[in-house]
Amino acid sequence: MKAVVYCRVSTDKHTQESSLIRQREELQTLASKLDFTIVDCIEEQASGYDIEREGLFQLLEYFSSKEADCLCIQDETRLGRGNTKIALFHQLGKLNIPIYTVAHEGELVLNEADSMVLQIVGIVEEYQRKIQNMKIKRGMRRAVREGYRPEKNLKQIDQSPGRDRSELPIEEIVRLRQNELTFNEITKVLNGLGYNVSKATVHRRYQEYQNT
Repeated sequence: MKAVVYCRVSTDKHTQESSLIRQREELQTLASKLDFTIVDCIEEQASGYDIEREGLFQLLEYFSSKEADCLCIQDETRLGRGNTKIALFHQLGKLNIPIYTVAHEGELVLNEADSMVLQIVGIVEEYQRKIQNMKIKRGMRRAVREGYRPEKNLKQIDQSPGRDRSELPIEEIVRLRQNELTFNEITKVLNGLGYNVSKATVHRRYQEYQNT
């Protein structure tokens, strides 16, 4: 696997430089032991409670762009502390990024308290998505009752289906995706608006937009 190594100390004192060097060496040894390829080694001198760290943005970018597959840290406190740590665990979990630590000599095992908090966060997010979907459905039903006809939005309606490229509201797809709706949910919304498209088409158009 391709790994990002992340090292952090809490202050900018000169004596902390040796700690960064030690962390880097230990993590390089861990990566070698696990047969990982190191994509980058990020080092920072910042508080673990601070989420606005340049190094964090760098490592998340590696994972979002799929340039790296896992994260290596000395222990969980090097990634962050308090709410910052939980937020980062949650974000990395959503990206399906495993975390490996020197302290565990392998993949990180969360303690019971952190696991419970992350489960609660996941449940809350799921209900937020459900509420958002219900709001969209209610809005569409209300619009139809007031005379809105989704089929009028269809272009080329008199032509044979599937012959021409469908005209989709890409801005709406992107907005719904940013609100963390799944492609299946987005497809249902578009179908309700009169766009007769499949989930595969919605996903393809979204990827095309991302790559432009």
